[in-house]
Amino acid sequence: MDGRRTPVPRRDALRAASAALLAGTAAAGCAPDSSARPAATADQPGARPAHKAHGAVRPAAAPRRFPGQPAEIAHGPRNRPRVALTFHGQGDPVLARAVLAEAERAGARVTVLAVGSWLDEHPGMARRILDGGHDLGNHTQSHLDINAMDETRAYAEITGCAQRLRRLTGSIGTWFRPSRARSATPLVQDLARRAGYPHVLSYDVDSLDFTSPGVPAVTRKVAGELRNGSVVSLHFGYRDTVAALPLLLTEIDRRQLRAVTTTELLT
Repeated sequence: MDGRRTPVPRRDALRAASAALLAGTAAAGCAPDSSARPAATADQPGARPAHKAHGAVRPAAAPRRFPGQPAEIAHGPRNRPRVALTFHGQGDPVLARAVLAEAERAGARVTVLAVGSWLDEHPGMARRILDGGHDLGNHTQSHLDINAMDETRAYAEITGCAQRLRRLTGSIGTWFRPSRARSATPLVQDLARRAGYPHVLSYDVDSLDFTSPGVPAVTRKVAGELRNGSVVSLHFGYRDTVAALPLLLTEIDRRQLRAVTTTELLT
């Protein structure tokens, strides 16, 4: 991959196309009271394959241990001009595909933490994410408050999603992120390691897009906190997020940053 993403021409046209796509489509994302499901696996670091049009199956990456990184990772190195846009994976697949397509037009790669029940309803999304060159990870099976669960139930939430990811992609996914929480309790961190995830993925920039504050508010929130190494929390299933993404990608370009997968951010 080169040092910078090529600025996307016709950004206004893309925004107009996104608006047309979103008109009449109900938002259904990963809000605190919604039922989300975990995501699948990631690609090899640095790879940017085109979407497979002829049925070729892309190998799914397994979780990796990153020496020197804590059990829970909230951001990447601050001395490199890279950021990771991470999406809680649930909601209307039309909106999810719009996010992925917009990112890919800009040469950006993202990380999707999918909810297991969402994958049950939309199994093709796992391969769509991977074939676009993105990271895919685990956001629990039912998107309930995992930190409030006992050990048995919490472990079942992690492994339930992991099993679906393995069945769909051959891997349990590259990352685990707790549901309904920015950070995992020590118990949930231990359970994630037991399930095969060396690290829990948190974030240092919360877009608050799940509150549907409007496109300007989402854009201002992220732009005001974005810096080298940032991991940004966003959500599929929200029209504000789809409409804000071209503006965010333009701002990332303006700051001479690259939007990469979380795996690449830490590699």
